[in-house]
Amino acid sequence: MTARVLVVDDIAANLKLLEARLNAEYYEVALASSGPEALRLAQSWGPDVILLDVMMPGMDGYEVCRLLKSSPMTVHIPVVMITALVDQTERVRGLEAGADDFLSKPVDHATLFARLRALLRTKQVLDAFRLRAETAKDLGFEPMPDPARSVAGACALVATEDDEEAVLLTDILAQDGIRVVRAPDVNIAWEKLSHGDFDLALLSLWLDDGEGLRLASRMRAQATMREVPVLLVADADQRNQVLRGFDLGANDHVLRPVDPNELRARARNQVRRKRYQERLRADLQRSLEMAVTDSLTGLRNRRYVIRHLDGLLRNGGATLLLIDVDRFKSVNDTYGHAVGDVVLQEVADRLRSHLRAVDVVARFGGEEFVVAMAPQPAEDAALVAERLRVAIAGTPVRMAERALPVTISIGVAVAQPESSVDQLTGAADAALYRAKANGRNRVEVAQPADWSVTPA
Repeated sequence: MTARVLVVDDIAANLKLLEARLNAEYYEVALASSGPEALRLAQSWGPDVILLDVMMPGMDGYEVCRLLKSSPMTVHIPVVMITALVDQTERVRGLEAGADDFLSKPVDHATLFARLRALLRTKQVLDAFRLRAETAKDLGFEPMPDPARSVAGACALVATEDDEEAVLLTDILAQDGIRVVRAPDVNIAWEKLSHGDFDLALLSLWLDDGEGLRLASRMRAQATMREVPVLLVADADQRNQVLRGFDLGANDHVLRPVDPNELRARARNQVRRKRYQERLRADLQRSLEMAVTDSLTGLRNRRYVIRHLDGLLRNGGATLLLIDVDRFKSVNDTYGHAVGDVVLQEVADRLRSHLRAVDVVARFGGEEFVVAMAPQPAEDAALVAERLRVAIAGTPVRMAERALPVTISIGVAVAQPESSVDQLTGAADAALYRAKANGRNRVEVAQPADWSVTPA
């Protein structure tokens, strides 16, 4: 897995050593010897991971990390802090600054590359969502607000064979408002994961004689659990299992005896990243929904219904109702476009309320609507159309002290074998034109001659 790695250290020998090791693993490498230079490169070069020395003159690694995580341009870049300091408080300080991990000098390269692979997998997923979200923003869709920094209300699964450890972990996480569900073995853990909604899973590597890793692997193979962060709880002598866990999809780890502040910092980082990813996904889903929705009426738009009709035709046929609001131009000319919008919204609401959930009603453009349905006899489709006509004509559209009588004309077409979308809409349009010519406020069914008409 190749990627761009920015190495930040004020000592040239350290830079060259890491550069050589990373190049040997086919990573692209850029070097920075100070905090300001690192910040500039992070924005201009766009690294996938930053390896950041803590002890640097002027701006230290903690400040660089805080600035990286406070900028929208760099907040998503994983940061691994590297230091010769062994004080546990320094490790926690780095994690609280937003670092994704904290490695001690001299760097164990097996651990470094395992962490890089794990962080890069997560970043690739986030990058995909970020790219789509940025594309949606460029098209005019406003993003949702960033998730809150607080992790209160999150839910974590704690899977450990040790009851005392379960109580300890529960108490630690509770300090940040994280609710815990406990599981004493793999089977119970899997059952709870399968039926719950979790923001984090803490898995003991001793669970069921080493089945914790297998559980992590199963989670990554299950679509509903794939994005739940996994934090391994391990002994100091379980280094190889931890590295294997990273390759299987684990996101982070904590060593026994568990330091409360370190666990809280790591848990917060994982929950926040998950919520950030969920926000990006929600942005994408919302933009996709808006792209196929008419903003005035809330109905599907022309783009969506054309694709839907194409799918129906490829899977056995379709019935189409083409609907036009009679004399709508005079409504706009007489009362103004604001009143015209209210009329269109009311027509849309009535159409929607008089159709089945499986039928798709859409605004085709202007004052024109369509209903796409499964294939059915023309007489049945005509009855549906008549029901819609009555629903509109039967009650005036009321607004303030005004009541406007509104009617619609409908053209009905049932697809013939091998019909295309253009042919189907052309036949329905010809029937609609006939309904207009015959006095409006009526339903007409497409005749054989209508199938030779090309839609306007």
